[in-house]
Amino acid sequence: MGGPIAFNALNVPAGTEAVVVTSPALVEPISLTPDKQGSTQFVQVDKPGTHHDIRSNIPAGAYPVTATIRGRVVASVRLTVAAKNALSIDRFVIHPKGAAPCGSDPAAVRPGAEVDVLVADRHPSRSETTLTIKSSAFERPVTIKKGANDPGCKGDDGDTVYGGHATVRSDASPGRYPITVVSGQQSASQQLVVAGKPVSNSQPWLTTGVIAAGAGILAALGFIVHRRR
Repeated sequence: MGGPIAFNALNVPAGTEAVVVTSPALVEPISLTPDKQGSTQFVQVDKPGTHHDIRSNIPAGAYPVTATIRGRVVASVRLTVAAKNALSIDRFVIHPKGAAPCGSDPAAVRPGAEVDVLVADRHPSRSETTLTIKSSAFERPVTIKKGANDPGCKGDDGDTVYGGHATVRSDASPGRYPITVVSGQQSASQQLVVAGKPVSNSQPWLTTGVIAAGAGILAALGFIVHRRR
């Protein structure tokens, strides 16, 4: 809770001057304006004196966020506010050897594939040097360690990065499997798609699965929320 936040609005009707974002979780309403003349994408401008932040005196939970044009509601999302020092995942990546680092296109992995797992946490506990990854797609729970060194995935946003390795069960049936990372009382999940024939021990076949976190998007008028750096 607390801290800066940013919103974008996509596919805004022509002729709109401003989109106003309101929420009981915000310090004050936020006005979005066209990123350039005639654009249908509206962005937040943090002018001096504005307070585009999440309130620091609210309990953790989900809060409604509404976008209006001339007082008419055009889009809404739910904003999840985490407790202070709670797990806050920016990247949760399955990154096999030989695949593009942190590729943005999720892809299936075959049964028996060996993969790297990377988690970037914005608010880790100081005492938490490892995280646990659980999925029925893996042979066993996976422990990933703080301080993973992967320049392709680490980024420059100051997040604490945890990394480790996992093996997809060789007898895993095709389908989607939830993968969960657990930190204290908090957790975050993504989906892993398993498809294809099992990998042979002599010629591993690896691809990648990636989830992006921290944005809520609506069809029609797209409405995006993300933590501002």
